[in-house]
Amino acid sequence: MAELTFLGAARTVTGSKYLLTHGGSTVLFDCGLFQGLKELRQRNWDAFPVEPASVTAVVLTHAHLDHIGYLPRLVAQGFSGRVFCTAGTVDLARLVLPDSGRIQEEDARQANKHGYTKHSPALPLYDEAAAKIRKESERFLASRQP
Repeated sequence: MAELTFLGAARTVTGSKYLLTHGGSTVLFDCGLFQGLKELRQRNWDAFPVEPASVTAVVLTHAHLDHIGYLPRLVAQGFSGRVFCTAGTVDLARLVLPDSGRIQEEDARQANKHGYTKHSPALPLYDEAAAKIRKESERFLASRQP
């Protein structure tokens, strides 16, 4: 029997993640960041509920940050499977993800500079370099539609 677990976008419209487990395979549909209120954003720092290396594949529905923005963090935690999406989603993800990392780096810099963080030092969830998708990446398999 298949099992579907809602990991995000439940009782909120952000952090879209749905884990489908069936027959030894675990597929994550969307891999979004929680955005908005502080209590939502803090969920991005929680441990992923399953071992990221156990996720077979990720399927992305589209390139909004609340659907793809957690992907660099998932990779950093051990995910090494394939990511399935459209060619347009890959093209946009190549822009959106590094930009997200750059903004997180700047937010951490500002928090450290102005002392409005309880962390010492404040760190980004991921940085720009970790969020870059190389053209030659075997991880992304984009469907080409006519």
